[in-house]
Amino acid sequence: MSCGLPASVPRPTPGRGDPATIDHTPPIQQKAVLFGFSGFEGTPHDTVDELALLTDTAGALVVGRLYQRRTSVHPGLFLSKGKIEEARALLQEHAAELLVSDEDLSPAQVRNLEDALKVRVIDRSELILDIFAQRAATREARIQVELAQLRYLLPRLAGMWAHFSRTGGGIGTRGPGETQLEVDRRAVRQKISILQKRLEGVEVERATQSGRRGREFRVSLVGYTNAGKSTLFNGLTGAGVLAEDKLFATLDTVTRKVYLDGNLHVLLSDTVGFIRKLPHHLIASFRATLREVETTDLLVHVVDASHPSHPDQIAVVDQVLDDLVQQPVPRVLVFNKSDRLEHSEEMRIRLSHPEAI
Repeated sequence: MSCGLPASVPRPTPGRGDPATIDHTPPIQQKAVLFGFSGFEGTPHDTVDELALLTDTAGALVVGRLYQRRTSVHPGLFLSKGKIEEARALLQEHAAELLVSDEDLSPAQVRNLEDALKVRVIDRSELILDIFAQRAATREARIQVELAQLRYLLPRLAGMWAHFSRTGGGIGTRGPGETQLEVDRRAVRQKISILQKRLEGVEVERATQSGRRGREFRVSLVGYTNAGKSTLFNGLTGAGVLAEDKLFATLDTVTRKVYLDGNLHVLLSDTVGFIRKLPHHLIASFRATLREVETTDLLVHVVDASHPSHPDQIAVVDQVLDDLVQQPVPRVLVFNKSDRLEHSEEMRIRLSHPEAI
């Protein structure tokens, strides 16, 4: 589990050796303890359940959970003193080396928690970035993920390197008295600039491809992650797109022709899934991929009808689409996985969404 940090800018972590040392032993699955608020929109503990799925998708084993009231947040540590002790006991009991927060943490909070508990601490955004880094299969996706990682990393460099910030002059690379932190900041900014230019090239390529398609009618499948978009896409196109019961199985937009009757066809696109608290760095970096959504003629919003929080998931997707799509585009709501529902629940959904398919 890489936890979303590029190898070019190593992150100091408690209890680890020299980052330059190469370890050839097989990786051992990390054990993780999760923590979040005890009251959420939707069902209780629902977003921490989702965090557990994210942690599993990233490759770690969830061995414990902590819940804290919103009113008890400590500004420096996030967790209250009592929860710190509870976390320490859980981590020691299960020999866990990773603490995962369902809320975004400030660099100072991460540093203070790591100092207090002597384990690696990451938040939900960093976890999602890690999953995207693992699953990026194309050049475009890898550029977008690395760009998002660096944008996430840049404001956190000060905290990561504070305990061994040093001065000195490197030949041809740094000015007199320039700190290692300043060198790293400059390196990250330069890499961000390079990636942005590469991404601009990708957008030009996409615009060219879009122009070649002319005015063919375009349909885009959108929805919450793991709603079943790729399975539906494969059923309609026979494309063989990876469809796993995992979060973020699809990162790249895939487009295929679907013939409706004779020579009549539409262009159908499968897109990356959305999720609650999606890091804004990812949305910004994946603009090129999501351009398909902005230029489509019809949005087919696929919903996992069997998920207990599907009303919240619908709202999340609608909000992201409202932010992405400037011009109004017709939307069709499609409930998937209805075969898993009791008859009464299926009827309730039909009554709540008479316009849906």
